[in-house]
Amino acid sequence: MPEPSSRSCTWSRWQQVYGKTRDAVHDKWINLQNKARDGTVATRTPTVGEYVTYWLEEIIRPNRAPLTYQTYETFVRVHIIPALGAKNLTRLQVRDVQQWINKLAATCQCCAQGKDARRPVKKRRCCAIGKCCEDTLSRRSVGDVRAALRAALSHAVKEELIGKNVAMSVTLPKNRKRARRRKAWTTDEARAFLESARADEDRLYAAYVLVLVLGLRKGEVLGMCWDDLDLDAGTLSIRMQLQRVGRRLLHRETETEESESDLPLPRICTTALNLRRTQQQHDRDMAGPAWQGDKLVFTTRYGTPIEPRNFNRSWDARCAKADVRKITVHDGRRSCGTLLADLDVHPRVAMQILRHADFALTMEIYTLASSAATRDALKRLGASLDGPQ
Repeated sequence: MPEPSSRSCTWSRWQQVYGKTRDAVHDKWINLQNKARDGTVATRTPTVGEYVTYWLEEIIRPNRAPLTYQTYETFVRVHIIPALGAKNLTRLQVRDVQQWINKLAATCQCCAQGKDARRPVKKRRCCAIGKCCEDTLSRRSVGDVRAALRAALSHAVKEELIGKNVAMSVTLPKNRKRARRRKAWTTDEARAFLESARADEDRLYAAYVLVLVLGLRKGEVLGMCWDDLDLDAGTLSIRMQLQRVGRRLLHRETETEESESDLPLPRICTTALNLRRTQQQHDRDMAGPAWQGDKLVFTTRYGTPIEPRNFNRSWDARCAKADVRKITVHDGRRSCGTLLADLDVHPRVAMQILRHADFALTMEIYTLASSAATRDALKRLGASLDGPQ
């Protein structure tokens, strides 16, 4: 093979090597020659589809959270491989990715994925009968898909398969789909919701309290263990989460170290959790040998973990029964700050619960406190079971 020229790249078998100087290119070229003699260099150029599949299985699956892998796998399977999979990895250009992104943002996903066509004939209502529903991806979703390709190509750069990550230079189109407006309850709505659950002795009452008062995520609530709680001291350690990933229900550590925290428990939380402990003991006694639980705070009547989707259904049903606006569990977290203010939780404690870096931000919430009557009604939810607060 001839010596490399002063150009920035040369070929060895199928790989291109890049460098800022001739010496840098020469060193990489020599390294590739040595690998070629050892039989460790591939004999042909991989396609984009082949490389992202390798990246998923060898880089993402062993080193990232299962839900992260599943998300990337969906992006690759649904969006990246169908459009770019056949292209040669080393010949992928910025214009290829830009054109793909532009088309992705403008494409109805119901049409592209045949969502309506998979419904029974009598239930088809849009794309399958010629009435496109224009179910395009939001700008954020388009950005997430681009980020998956960018991450894969960044790894290809590290492996010196390509010299440039072309996805880095792509411009995202303007938002073609209005993002869903975030919702939050007023204190009166949150109070009505919790009072309804408490009155009906709902087994998930304590879970609702933790979502609304502490702003916990659904997975953090469902993955909580009794060992994480010290009800006498009034503290909670957030360490675990429960996630449905494909066909598996995983009880695992929180996604990042930043998600882990030790939180003080307002009285309404400790009261609700004590009630939950009593309920679970009753369930255990009634189930007898059929009881399967060991450490989770929130379980079914037989001690098994609660499916996240079932929690959503219970939340929605409680919204209807309490006659309050239907919002998602995640949106319910946004009510946390004003509830803490209305419960007269000290601002410094609220700052720790809300995980604010700036105390002034916490105090802004406290200026939105509700009327005295509303606050008194809410605080009664935290009363002990044997007497008023």
